[in-house]
Amino acid sequence: MATIDDAARAAAALPEVTEATTFRNRAWAVSGRVFTWLRPFTKADLRRFEDDPVPAGPILAVVVDDLGEKEAVLAARPEAFTIPHLDGVPVALVRLDVTDAAALRELLVDAWLAKAPRRVAAAHPELLA
Repeated sequence: MATIDDAARAAAALPEVTEATTFRNRAWAVSGRVFTWLRPFTKADLRRFEDDPVPAGPILAVVVDDLGEKEAVLAARPEAFTIPHLDGVPVALVRLDVTDAAALRELLVDAWLAKAPRRVAAAHPELLA
C-alpha cells in the first residue's frame, strides 16, 4: 500500500531531516543520524531465507529505541520483521507494500525520535504525543 515515494515524503516531512545514502541506498537522517533507509536484500540475505518465502516489495529499515522496542514492534505489526543479519541490532524491517500511511508515519516518527538529539525532539512536542 505504501510506496518508496510515500516513505520518502513522510520521512522528509519530519523536522530537520535530510536525505542521504547508506550502502548506495536512499536514507533519511535527523541531525546527521540515519533513522530509516531502504534495505534491499543482499545475496547473503536471500541465501539465509533458504526455502522460506522472501518478503516481497520494497523494504524499509527503521531504527527503534532498543531491543525491547524491536520485539514490541515485531509482535504488534504484521508488516514488520527481521533477518539474522539484524539480530541484536535495534532495527526492524518493514514491508512497504503491506503498510498503510498511518502505520508508516508512526514507525517513521518513532525512528526519528530514537535518533533525534534531545534538543531537536524537545522542540517538537507534537511528535511526542
